[in-house]
Amino acid sequence: MRSRQYDPDLTPPWKRSVPVPEVPADPDLVVEEVTTGFCGAVVRCEKTAQGPTVTLEDRFGKHRVFPLEPRGFLLEGRVVTLVRPSTAPRTPAGPARTASGSLAVPGARARVARAGRIYVEGRHDAELVERVWGDDLRIEGVVVEYLEGVDDLPSIVRDFGPGPDARLGVLVDHLVPGSKESRIAAEVTGEHVLVVGHPYVDVWEAVKPSSVGIPAWPRVPRGQDWKTGVCRALGWPENTGAAWQGILSRVRSYKDLEPELLGRVEELIDFVTAGS
Repeated sequence: MRSRQYDPDLTPPWKRSVPVPEVPADPDLVVEEVTTGFCGAVVRCEKTAQGPTVTLEDRFGKHRVFPLEPRGFLLEGRVVTLVRPSTAPRTPAGPARTASGSLAVPGARARVARAGRIYVEGRHDAELVERVWGDDLRIEGVVVEYLEGVDDLPSIVRDFGPGPDARLGVLVDHLVPGSKESRIAAEVTGEHVLVVGHPYVDVWEAVKPSSVGIPAWPRVPRGQDWKTGVCRALGWPENTGAAWQGILSRVRSYKDLEPELLGRVEELIDFVTAGS
């Protein structure tokens, strides 16, 4: 019986003395830190007393700061050394990405719509999902429709007739324990129906205040229309349609959305496309 041969060099691959490319840490370059596995887009590079650092932001908006050490990062699976970018414009070194953070597929054609669907509560929800996940949904052939509220969801599910090849995913606003929405969700959830939600009163709140240019979303007293109350509190004209278009225009990618919404939409896409 022959013994297994092991490489006598136990040094991790990223620390071995082999040439590795130097890559400028340009904004939005997506890399993985080798020791922690943290993956994110470059937000900024800074000089500190301990040496230069780079700040990465993952797709859920979490920031981590790492030293710019040799062989400290992976770019598309290859070990690289990040260096501070010059002030001159550069061609991005990383692959193109969609607004959701997924790898873009140049020239990809939209897939024929599958039987499965994702339903959201209203038009604003649908527009926000399209803004961030539209490219992904077209490639997967997933159509998003809106309900104008959840009261009729049980009858809509019955009429849809979900099954193994026609899964139904539903995104609900303000899905918290004890709410009307939670009771309806429990009624329709099944093997081929998944209802998930975020904790916000309205999908407006799922956009980060910093992206909109406000310190925080205001609290609106009970009994008052929430969107109108937000416009009043912020000194905006009481035209909720125009206000929403202004908010939506500030959303450029998943980085502008709260993690509580990001995770739920990704969950629905995975559910509807499972097995494909």
